[in-house]
Amino acid sequence: MPADVDLHLHTLASDGRLTPTELIQLVAEKGLKVVSVSDHDSTEGLAEAYQAAAEFPDLRIIPGIELSTDIPGDEIHMLGYFMHYEDEEFQGILRRFREGRLERGRLMVEKLATLGIYVEWERVREIAGDGSVGRPHIALAMVEKGYFKEPRGPFAEYLGRNGKAYVERQKMTPAEGVEMLARVGGVAVLAHPAQLSDLDDKVAELKEAGLKGMEVHYAMYSPETVLYLLEVAQRHGLIPCGGSDYHCLGNTGEALPGTLGPPLETVERLEEAALELSRSAH
Repeated sequence: MPADVDLHLHTLASDGRLTPTELIQLVAEKGLKVVSVSDHDSTEGLAEAYQAAAEFPDLRIIPGIELSTDIPGDEIHMLGYFMHYEDEEFQGILRRFREGRLERGRLMVEKLATLGIYVEWERVREIAGDGSVGRPHIALAMVEKGYFKEPRGPFAEYLGRNGKAYVERQKMTPAEGVEMLARVGGVAVLAHPAQLSDLDDKVAELKEAGLKGMEVHYAMYSPETVLYLLEVAQRHGLIPCGGSDYHCLGNTGEALPGTLGPPLETVERLEEAALELSRSAH
C-alpha cells in the first residue's frame, strides 16, 4: 500500500534531477498528503515548492534539509524538519557548506583524471545547474562519457567514502549538526541509519545531543531492516521517520516518492517536537 507521507525528497537545489515544481507535481499525482523537500545543505528549493503546492490544497509541505556530518571513518547524514530556515546565520553556514561541496567536487574531478577517467569540471557544473554540487553530478558526467551505465556505478570504486577519487570537505560532527538544527527550531532525525556500526551506541550519544528521530520506513530497506530499526527507535524513544530518498537519477529500481514512508502520526510527533524546541528557545 503506498505511503501518505514521504519525508526524504531531493530536487535540483541539490543532487535531485527534478525542479521543485516537477517534484511537487509528481508527489501530488502519487496522492501523497505530507512531504518534505530535504535537499543537501540547501533550502533553496523550498520557495518554489511552496508556490507549486498552492495548486494542490490537499498536499502539505514540511521544510526540510539533509546535512552531511562526519565521524572518524564514516559519514552520518542528519535530516532536519520544521526549522526556521530563513534565519540568516543558518543560511550563512549552509552557503559555506555548499562552497565546500564545490571545491571538493573540483578536486575529485582532478583526482579522477589522474586515474585515467576524464570528465570536464564545467560539464559537472552544468549538470548541477544552480544546485549544491554533489558526487551524483560527477557520477552523471561519468555516465555521459560512457565510463558507467548508471549513476550509482562509480560510487563503490571511485566516489564513495573509501573510493579512489574521494576527497574530504569541511563538515560538522553529528552532535554539532543536531545542535545547529535545534538553534533554528529544527527537529533532528538520523538519516538512513542501517549501515552504521554500533547503532545503539551512536543513537544513545546523539539523543544526548538532542536527536529526536531516526529514519525507519526507508524505501531501500527490507521489511526485516525496517522492523529492526523500529525496535531501535522505540528503545531510544525516537520518532520513526522515513521516505523514498528520491533523486530521479535513473538508477535501476529507484524507489519513487510514496513507495514507503512513516504514518501520519509521525508528522504530528515531529510538529510537537518542533513546538517544544520553540518553547525552550524562548
